[in-house]
Amino acid sequence: METLEQIKTRLEVAVPGAQLQILANTSPCQQTSLLVDSGHLVEVATFLRDDAQLQLDFCSSVAGVDYLDQVFPKAVKTRVVVNGVETELEDAVAETKPGFLEVVYHLYSMALKQGPVILRQRTVNRTDQVLLRSLTPLWRGCELQEREVFDLYGVIFDGHPDLRRVFMWDNFKDHPMRKDYVGADDFEYEPTPHDDVFEMAKRHYPRRG
Repeated sequence: METLEQIKTRLEVAVPGAQLQILANTSPCQQTSLLVDSGHLVEVATFLRDDAQLQLDFCSSVAGVDYLDQVFPKAVKTRVVVNGVETELEDAVAETKPGFLEVVYHLYSMALKQGPVILRQRTVNRTDQVLLRSLTPLWRGCELQEREVFDLYGVIFDGHPDLRRVFMWDNFKDHPMRKDYVGADDFEYEPTPHDDVFEMAKRHYPRRG
């Protein structure tokens, strides 16, 4: 099978304008992946599926990842004049890098017995710009898994045929797999709370009298 670098080179020719970036992986598996801008994702994925040398006809998994906002200290220097003497002052300020949500696809070729090629797409932020492209029209196996990412992370998939929650009820307001999710502490559904659940239940329902 071609290397990811070779695949990227061919994609740059086949899909002009696509923003492609190879991401390293420092884990033991060392599986590099290809970050694709959402605007060209469907074109890139179609090429990977239909190209004779790749034939990536099977998407084995779709996963969500949450990246929180990052705050970096930054020194800001200013010059002031005190009693006729110019002095340089340095203030520490915080610079925030907005977080984002990411969706990861593992693609294989059942016909050629090769893979995976790992695709990634990212939202602009974690709040009001979480729209990405659905790959369900290309790989039917993405349908339920993209719904899970929608339910648990809050990514909205444009082009998904049936985007609705899987685990949480329809009027649930949050996304439980986000890193800043705060779980409920009432546990009214727990008939016999114990251990940590019991301690949270006691804090929620303090004894009266």
